[in-house]
Amino acid sequence: MKIGLYFGSFIPIHHGHLLIASYMLQHTDLQQIWFIVSPQNPLKPAASLLNEYHRFFLVQLAIDGESRFKASDIEFKLPKPSFTVDTLTYLQEKYPGNEFSIIMGSDSFQNLPKWKNYDWLLKNYSIYVYRRPEHEKISVFPGAKDVHILTAPLLPISSTEIRKDIKEGRSIRYRVPETVRAEIERNSYYQ
Repeated sequence: MKIGLYFGSFIPIHHGHLLIASYMLQHTDLQQIWFIVSPQNPLKPAASLLNEYHRFFLVQLAIDGESRFKASDIEFKLPKPSFTVDTLTYLQEKYPGNEFSIIMGSDSFQNLPKWKNYDWLLKNYSIYVYRRPEHEKISVFPGAKDVHILTAPLLPISSTEIRKDIKEGRSIRYRVPETVRAEIERNSYYQ
């Protein structure tokens, strides 16, 4: 099975994430999208993150009912911080019958040289890149196995803005799934 891995801190997951994942299912040869919740992104300060189990549960709530989406806590079992190359190696060993690909925005793709063993990732995995504002010009790295550049519909929703609005008492309704909003409010997350 062809599985697209959508890595993220998801602090919190919102409709923009879900729209991109849905687009990937409908406009590529990917058969499933796994949301890989990163407990600690090496490029983000750990103190800014909600507990990984809470974030994982919010992702589960957000994708409930979509059989081709899966929330994955695989990185919770791996050493921190989480490096994509280590996660892919582990997944390939655990699920040898699947073909894994990486889904990322053009901003992350341009930062790929900062990633651990990025050249190995490029040589061994397909990458689905969706264009992000101010990062539309995309240069494909030499030696890349298979890079698909897509113009997916984007919603101008920011997890940072959502957290700020929560902290300042403003509504986040319509930017996150209703079940996610209710869970955030019930537990006073991001306040």
